[in-house]
This record gives sequence, structure tokens and C-alpha cells, in this order.
Amino acid sequence: MMFQTASYTGTKAHNYQLVIKQLRALLEGERNRVANLSNASALLNQFLERINWVGFYLAEGEELVLGPFQGLPACVRIPFGKGVCGTAASEKKIQRIADVHAFPGHIACDAASQSEIVLPLLKDGHLIGVLDIDSPEKDRFDEIDEQMLAAFAAVLVDYL
Repeated sequence: MMFQTASYTGTKAHNYQLVIKQLRALLEGERNRVANLSNASALLNQFLERINWVGFYLAEGEELVLGPFQGLPACVRIPFGKGVCGTAASEKKIQRIADVHAFPGHIACDAASQSEIVLPLLKDGHLIGVLDIDSPEKDRFDEIDEQMLAAFAAVLVDYL
């Protein structure tokens, strides 16, 4: 399959819509979880500016285990309820954190990370894992990022 990146010259929301369209094209006809998560993390890494890590942690028992990602080596296991990822997993709610150093119990896998957004991946109410994106800038993620990344995650979950 030949994959070409789009030109992201529209509004932020429009550009996200293009990325979601690209995600659908990448995932169409493929059911392998690792392949789909790998391509999804690569796509987001190529699209998003001002980030230093993007990837997935997968639910295993009462903890998250590192899955496909783009960036520096990361923490391998995170207990539910610990750090931003573990909180998103235990609460099954998006965590958009403007300053990770102000977040109680933050786990610093990369000292350069300043802000973070974590989206739980839920299928029929069951936690599959989380999408984790870190930025070296404080307050990097806004409401549009949150809404559009939630839409991205929903499309991805359909293929997991």
C-alpha cells in the first residue's frame, strides 16, 4: 500500500479531519493490533507539532504495559491510578494536563515533558489501553486537540 501524507494547510480542526481520514485508510482491512497501533502512533508523530512522545499503553490486569510508540524509550509498566496514564485508565476519562509537574504522582519517563494528554481507549466500556502524547511545552494541548484526538481514538478502537 502506498501512503502519502496530506498537506496540512487548513484550520486545526480541518487538519485533524485529514489525519482521521488517513488513519481510516491505514487501518482499512487490517486487524492486527500491533500493526494498527504502530501506524497510528507514526501518523500522529508525523502530524503533531511540538510533541516529544506519542504512543500507547495497553491494559493488562491492573496495569498498563508499553505498546507501540514514537519517541525516546519509556516507562514499561504503569499501575492503574498512578501518574497521568494510570489515572486516565482507572477513571476511564481523558486527562489533559497543562503542567505535568503540578500533577500529583506524575511519572517522569522523559524529563523534557511539560504537558500531556492521555485518552483512554474504550471498546464496549472495556479499557483496551490509553493513547499518550507528551509535549516539551507547557499547556500544549487545547480543547480542539482533545475533541479531535478523541475522534481519532474512536476510529482506532473500531479496528482493535
